[in-house]
Amino acid sequence: MSPDADQPVTDLFRVLMHPTRLAILDLLRDGEQCVCHMEAYLGKRQAYISQQLMLLREAGLVQDRRDGWNNYYRVVKPEIFALIDNARSLAGGPTPASNVRPPRTACPCPRCNPVLDVVELVVT
Repeated sequence: MSPDADQPVTDLFRVLMHPTRLAILDLLRDGEQCVCHMEAYLGKRQAYISQQLMLLREAGLVQDRRDGWNNYYRVVKPEIFALIDNARSLAGGPTPASNVRPPRTACPCPRCNPVLDVVELVVT
């Protein structure tokens, strides 16, 4: 097999070798999440998270959806989780459950705070 034939695999591993991108994928294990939710859990700026999401999107791993002011992301290739879990197992790393931490800040999204969404509708 030629080295060029393995380029897609090399590109995929290159995308997965970043800790923030792995953390984003771990957050998306539970389904679609908004960027502000990721900000709250990861403690990173929105622009930085958006850069990482762009690379995951370009790799074909996630898709986005806009709903009003919020952008939501979801994994489109859930088999990626088996690859990540196997890599963690081989490396003796943490399991996905032990990777999940409580949010560092409050998430203002409508999904986390449905009352805020209702208040905004009443005020506007």
